[in-house]
Amino acid sequence: MEIWINPAFSKCRSAISLLDAEGADYTVRRYLEEVPSEDEIRAVLERLGLEPWDITRTQEADAKELGLKDWARDADTRDRWVTALAEHPRLIQRPIITAEDGTALVARTDEAVAEALSRGKG
Repeated sequence: MEIWINPAFSKCRSAISLLDAEGADYTVRRYLEEVPSEDEIRAVLERLGLEPWDITRTQEADAKELGLKDWARDADTRDRWVTALAEHPRLIQRPIITAEDGTALVARTDEAVAEALSRGKG
């Protein structure tokens, strides 16, 4: 299990606390320091079952600067979105947990963290 975090944010710290409380075995990836490649972002999107615009923080200054709200959200622009996430990792929704069963979740709630933990059992 891996969790992509920005430790400056409470939802990330909360997710880590919950994982610790459960004694979970996980790796922390500070994605602003260890920026995911486009291929890693595509792999996580596949595991999430989401599109890049689904995990983009569109209210961030970088998003406004890039004009993301005006970008199409379709197969033709998918790579453009992935590139933007790789070049501007602050745009990536956090935290993201890759579960042991090969799936992933955006773990912004306690329930999502619990779901990620349950996907690793059984």
